[in-house]
Amino acid sequence: MRAYYDIDLNTRSIATQELHGRDIVFAGRYLIARTLVERGLANVDPLSPANPLIFSAGPFAGTTFSNANRTSVGCKSPLTGGIKEANGGGTFSYGLGQLRIAGFTLTGASPEWVVLHFRKDGGIDFDDASPYLGKGNFAAAELLYARYGRKVAIALCGPVGEYQGLLAGIAFSDKDLRPSRLAARGGVGAVLGSKRVKAIVVDLDKTPPFGDPKKVTSSIKEYTRLLREDSIVMNFYNKVGTMGMADYQNYIGGLPVRNFTAGQLADTSAGETFKMGGDYIGELNTSRGGEQTHPCMPGCAIQCSNVYFGADGKEIVSPVEYETLGLLGTNCGISDPDDLAQLNYIANDLGIDSIETGATLAVLMEAGLAEFGDAKWMAAALAEIGRGTELGRLWAQGTARVGAHYQVARVPVIKKQAISAYDPRVVEATGVTMMVTAQGADHTAGNLPRLKTREMDLETLLDLSLKQQIKVAANDSLGLCVFGQSVTNVNLEFLTDAINAAHGTTLTPAFFEELGRMTLAYEREFNRQAGFTAADDELPAFFYQEPLPPTHHVARFHGVDVHDIYDRLEAAQPA
Repeated sequence: MRAYYDIDLNTRSIATQELHGRDIVFAGRYLIARTLVERGLANVDPLSPANPLIFSAGPFAGTTFSNANRTSVGCKSPLTGGIKEANGGGTFSYGLGQLRIAGFTLTGASPEWVVLHFRKDGGIDFDDASPYLGKGNFAAAELLYARYGRKVAIALCGPVGEYQGLLAGIAFSDKDLRPSRLAARGGVGAVLGSKRVKAIVVDLDKTPPFGDPKKVTSSIKEYTRLLREDSIVMNFYNKVGTMGMADYQNYIGGLPVRNFTAGQLADTSAGETFKMGGDYIGELNTSRGGEQTHPCMPGCAIQCSNVYFGADGKEIVSPVEYETLGLLGTNCGISDPDDLAQLNYIANDLGIDSIETGATLAVLMEAGLAEFGDAKWMAAALAEIGRGTELGRLWAQGTARVGAHYQVARVPVIKKQAISAYDPRVVEATGVTMMVTAQGADHTAGNLPRLKTREMDLETLLDLSLKQQIKVAANDSLGLCVFGQSVTNVNLEFLTDAINAAHGTTLTPAFFEELGRMTLAYEREFNRQAGFTAADDELPAFFYQEPLPPTHHVARFHGVDVHDIYDRLEAAQPA
């Protein structure tokens, strides 16, 4: 059994449901999409009390089942106007699982700022948040640890979320207590801010009970073994981390550089040194005493995270990830990883999406406010956003709105959300996913960054994109980090047996694809009800008009070409 709470912030009333079996398993992104559709919320004001904010943990939350403690957060997005599920690692779902909590929904808005405290004795407190308001996430976290102890997990609304800036995510604590693992995209932090919830504190307790505890324990050990024997996990994610993708994207010319005007920062084939990828940064970081293999959540065998050290041998930030390298780094003309690390730290302290933030700052540079590569100006701009000045609040509304305000022609967004660090002119399968997904321009909905696609036709790309989207949606719904999918997705009988042992279900391996398909069908239905059409799947015009050096490719497909991809889901449509 797991508890699920509906928390009315206005009245501070709490309704509790007991979940069993399948209802515990079909969680995360699926639960969010189904709930939002069934409640008919496609046309609510995203920043009004009528927009619920849903937190959901997966079926293995609270254990050391590797990469199974991601937290899904969802709502109607104030950034895109469509559905949004953002998920993050860290310890928050680990804490929820240990308290036998499957998740909770926040409805309404608190009359004053509060900290929600989930106590290990089963109680939920609404505590005064005034001591933490206006502070950066690192200072706020230390005050929370001083108040609640260090055996807790936290979720934080940063200072930008407090004033409902659309760059805001929700920061979860990592295993070392840093509030640095973000459910970042879509403005979910602004929704938490609109509800006047500054922080959520969850007491840590002990591993929750399961139906067949011996088999679950055995499954945890076996899954770790499978991961450690997998070449993709150990030779890429564990060895180099996600920043290794920067080396590859720079090599093939798909890296965002200076507001998507080039696909390569350094021509390594001509002997130029590329300093913004895992090969260079990994050696630099370890030489300074930094960590290149670091787990963000307890028990994770993948350990793709890192702790980046400066030249003085002291920690600057954790983690430096590929998407941050791409958007807040090369896309803004940054070529020194130390500059990037400092900017990354500021973004983490503000609790903002480094993808949306980097794209926004690059558009501001293109508008003439600064030269590309001006790290000092970028830091000053982030400080402006953090203070919530008149300019800062404007910039905190994200790439699409900033581009419109400054009348910039090259604004890299789909559905008003910034495109991730894969130029769709070159990384075409991921580009198709970013065009069609109801989530906005989100690569995590179905990333295929290494496919060689120029000889593929549209039909092939649509098929590959949809198959990957189904798998990712299932992983997101189970609280699983997709970096384990080279093991997870090919061992479905093992995964199904482990879930059945944990929760007394009688699922077959076919449930995995069913879960992914139903999730996508619900998301499509929400956006259809919200008024989205094929025009919303179109790339910005410059992707079709401007050949991208060094490949000189332009985008091949338009919104009308890809919009009907979800017709292929067939019987998985919501009832």
